[in-house]
Amino acid sequence: MELTQEYTDLVDSVRDFAQQVVAPVSAQHDREKTFPYEVVAQMGQMGLFGLPFPEEYGGMGGDYFALALALEELGKVDQSVAITLEAGVGLGAMPIYRFGTDEQKQRWLPDLLAGRALAGFGLTEPGAGSDAGATATTAREDGDSWVLNGAKQFITNSGTDITSLVTVTAVTGAAGDRKEISTIIVPSDTPGFVAEPAYDKVGWHASDTHPLSFSDARVPRENLLGERGRGYANFLSILDEGRIAIAGLATGVAQGCVDACVQYARERKSFGKPIAEYQSVSFAIARMEARAHVARMAYYDAAAKMLAGKPFKKEASIAKMVSSEAAMDNARMGTQIHGGYGFMNEYLVSRHYRDSKILEIGEGTTEVQLMLIARALGLPA
Repeated sequence: MELTQEYTDLVDSVRDFAQQVVAPVSAQHDREKTFPYEVVAQMGQMGLFGLPFPEEYGGMGGDYFALALALEELGKVDQSVAITLEAGVGLGAMPIYRFGTDEQKQRWLPDLLAGRALAGFGLTEPGAGSDAGATATTAREDGDSWVLNGAKQFITNSGTDITSLVTVTAVTGAAGDRKEISTIIVPSDTPGFVAEPAYDKVGWHASDTHPLSFSDARVPRENLLGERGRGYANFLSILDEGRIAIAGLATGVAQGCVDACVQYARERKSFGKPIAEYQSVSFAIARMEARAHVARMAYYDAAAKMLAGKPFKKEASIAKMVSSEAAMDNARMGTQIHGGYGFMNEYLVSRHYRDSKILEIGEGTTEVQLMLIARALGLPA
């Protein structure tokens, strides 16, 4: 896929923003574990939260590939900022756009697409991760309301000062011998809905992540999102698109590590000459570049099939797996090339080293991607 001028202009704009606005404050937010409200506000003003949405709701009229390209540039310098955008779009606003009523779209999307508000998606539970069918959170009907009880965990963008809602998967009944799982919009100010204290994470320190609890949290019946009983199926379709976005982010990480190592290897001297002149170092960086290139081609291919209206589930899983592994491998090698400096938090590669592991876990682990790829090949998984 060759980038059109419109895509190229977007990439250039986000690259400048990432380098000039995001990068200078990344280390401080990471160190202090503070949410970058000022960066999020500027991303909203740029229209990044509205990239793949139509203009009628305040979007930019773009597509998911545009979002992935933006995430690649942000991922090079700050994974916390990149995942805030990815989750805000893919898990926050997109379910409402895909499955919401016109009234729901008119109420929630304008602020979400402008970056004035954020939303989360409450799927994972203490006993239900990849196995979403094990969902235990319940929503019972009571008059004209849904009453929710249960708990969620690892929910991104769920506890910021600008979080407006979380879309929650909950058991709303039974369909034969299976649970009927639906999705329900729960505004952040709903009594009985609590964002518990934020996690103390290994990485993504500037990303907002909380466990959630629901204790007789009551919301109007019209807060049902999409068709009753289709919550799990709808979420799976959202994940397929989201994996392309995550692949873009992870590719950015892989490339960011390459860029940092090229610069460091030219400047750092050992035994009287730049370490770039040692074949062991230059070959290691060359392998890093190859991994980043393959990851980019994988998510470009998945995006091309998606935009063409062709099946892309397998390609999205391949892209997510290949790119997340490239990010982790490049972060590890980038830290090695930096030597002792790579173990210092002030260096970008050290933050990528801490941050990248979650890319192999979130939005479907590597093992889940292998399962999906095997199924697409007709193999038992």
